[in-house]
Amino acid sequence: DDGSEDLTFQQSLLTAKESLDSVSDIKYDPASKNPYYEYTEDDGVNHTVWFLDASTAYNQLQAAKPYGIAGFALWRLGSEDPSLWSIFGSGGKTGSPDDLAKIKYGYDVDFEGTGEILQVVAQPQDGIRDIRAGNTGQIDHEVYQQMPSSYVIQRTGDKPGKIALTFDDGPDPVWTPQVLDVLKQKGVKATFFIVGENGQANPELVKRIVAEGNEIGNHSFTHPNLAEVPLRVTDLELNATERLIEALTGRSTRLFRAPYFGDAEPRTPDEIDPTVQAQNLGYISVGLHLDPDDWKLRNDDGSPHTAEQIVSEVVEQAKNTTQEERGNIVLLHDSGGNRQATVDALPMLIDQLRANGYEFTTVAGLADMTEDEAMPPIPQDQSFYTKTDAYVFYAISILGWIMKWLFLVGIILGLGRMAFIGALAFAQYARSRRREAERFGEGFEPLVSVVVPAFNEERVIVNTIMSLLASDYKNFEIVIVDDGSTDKTFKVVKEAFAREPKVTVFSKENGGKAEALNYGWRVAKGDVIIALDADTLFQPQTIGALAHRFADKTIGAVAGNAKVGNRINVVTKWQALEYVTSQNFDRRAFASLNCITVVPGSVGAWRRSVLEEAGGFSSDTLAEDQDLTIQVRKLGCHIGYEENAVGLTEAPDSLRNLAKQRFRWSYGTLQCMWKHKTALLNPRYGTLGFIAMPNVWIFQVFFPLVSPI
Repeated sequence: DDGSEDLTFQQSLLTAKESLDSVSDIKYDPASKNPYYEYTEDDGVNHTVWFLDASTAYNQLQAAKPYGIAGFALWRLGSEDPSLWSIFGSGGKTGSPDDLAKIKYGYDVDFEGTGEILQVVAQPQDGIRDIRAGNTGQIDHEVYQQMPSSYVIQRTGDKPGKIALTFDDGPDPVWTPQVLDVLKQKGVKATFFIVGENGQANPELVKRIVAEGNEIGNHSFTHPNLAEVPLRVTDLELNATERLIEALTGRSTRLFRAPYFGDAEPRTPDEIDPTVQAQNLGYISVGLHLDPDDWKLRNDDGSPHTAEQIVSEVVEQAKNTTQEERGNIVLLHDSGGNRQATVDALPMLIDQLRANGYEFTTVAGLADMTEDEAMPPIPQDQSFYTKTDAYVFYAISILGWIMKWLFLVGIILGLGRMAFIGALAFAQYARSRRREAERFGEGFEPLVSVVVPAFNEERVIVNTIMSLLASDYKNFEIVIVDDGSTDKTFKVVKEAFAREPKVTVFSKENGGKAEALNYGWRVAKGDVIIALDADTLFQPQTIGALAHRFADKTIGAVAGNAKVGNRINVVTKWQALEYVTSQNFDRRAFASLNCITVVPGSVGAWRRSVLEEAGGFSSDTLAEDQDLTIQVRKLGCHIGYEENAVGLTEAPDSLRNLAKQRFRWSYGTLQCMWKHKTALLNPRYGTLGFIAMPNVWIFQVFFPLVSPI
């Protein structure tokens, strides 16, 4: 050991700042191309400090270039001249020496004084140096003109023999009252750094803390890591908590402790920024040196963290008398988990510290502040605003309580619904298997009319008709209703199927889908009417599967199995999954209770006589298929589900189009529910009124409405 000492770049500049008369005393050695300085301590010991900076790194990079070095590594991160990053890690380009003229402030923080109450007394400032490169391309001239400086934090509150108890994260309805009981019994006052949302949920505890002579500090509203959030969020967190404290106690507070503040000394600029922000708002930041980690439920070896250990750790830490680490402030917690060990430790801790000669005080006492200075009373002229804030926080608290219970009820209902729907769907599946085994309805072959309303569908209409003509079922006709298309839909169908007797095409003025459907089924000849969207493709078995179900005279309509046909991207693939797991799953389940609410326009069939009795499709809503389905069910008809009747529909392939479709569906559903509101909880309509419609109101209207909140 030659007696030398390693320093970081910032430590070397800090030593120079404290030891040299002038920044010009930093010299540059042209032979080694290194900066250095010399100084003599008060005891006569001479020191020479050689240090590496961004200019030396620049020269090293330049010297290595001719050797084709693939890359460079930096040792040790945090010890370097921060200006180095303007030339380092730039893909082999070292930039210009002029880039190094500004000396950026370093990563360390300069602390002055002793204690755990912090005040930022100086902000960082960049330094300046004059740098020039010679003919070789390397820097051969460097003169430091202005030293950089980092944050300077003044520490105060060091009072040997005094101890202040502080409690973070409360108030908690279980643990805070027990803590207050112990403090009152022992005659000790403490400082509670409350979390705003906990104070809002437990306003009486906030009032009790102050009423019993304790102090309250600001610990943010939602307990975020303030070093990781924007400054405007820090402002909002502190202001919201401040207004809550004022509204509940009639006093403000000047005491602040940042969440996740592990000790009395923030070490990085990110950790200091919240302190600076709080200071700008009028707060003083309160740190700590006595921390028993009472929040830990278990030790590192897995054993329980006991009350005795908490007491022992505080007492042992309090014995530390070094200037940097001795402490007066104890950090404990009255919320955030099981705090039984803290509650059990508190009376023992108070007795032990008193026995060791310590006197209890508050943070205000350590800061030489009176009660009114630490927690100033609200002026009378602001009392109106304070009362208004109190009502606002009360309303928010009630709303939060309501939303919490809605959330819990929603989870319970959702899980219950899932189990209920699953059981019903399984029952329907079993019945469908029995029907297949019995070959139900295979001898029943009524004339089926497939009505296809079309508006500007020249691109897809031919494929749709071709899929229908490929059907295994033979006794059917196709009725195309051109609803005033502005493209060549009518002409395309006419030309493509002029010689196909099953296809008939009509043209009418545009009147909307419902009107086109009504026109179509009224000119059709079949006893079973299938309403088909022009962009949907039927599989060969679909028409027959739908028709055979009408062998049951009680059936008024049958919902088919709609699937997504254009699975071309993530949007459509997710919809394909939704169609299988949600829409068709629900229809299968509700078929067991005869309360299907939607026979989809993409694949569904209706008994003609029922259509006539129901009055056909209505234009009252945007969901004409749902409207008619509910009306048919109100007539007392059964509505079935046929999984073998598969229709491949075109789903929206972009989020924009999907949003438009879902808005139309949602609004149409709401219109239908309102139109048929008399069926809700009406015994006349059985499961429609007591299961299907409440299901829509709760799970398709109410919960989607409140879920964004």
